[in-house]
Amino acid sequence: MQANVGDTLLVHGRTVGQHDKIAEVVEVLGHEGNPPFRVRFEDGHEALMSPGPDTVVRHHEKT
Repeated sequence: MQANVGDTLLVHGRTVGQHDKIAEVVEVLGHEGNPPFRVRFEDGHEALMSPGPDTVVRHHEKT
């Protein structure tokens, strides 16, 4: 999985009742766009993340 700063990660809930989470990539710490990523979630908290198979990358459109 590769991502760039500004891309969005959609983390699908794994169990019934668990909502999807959205996080913006604020820093790529891996080599050539690979994990781990420093992300900022919708509620403002930041975390280091190595996404699993339940995560989808939404690439930021360049303008």
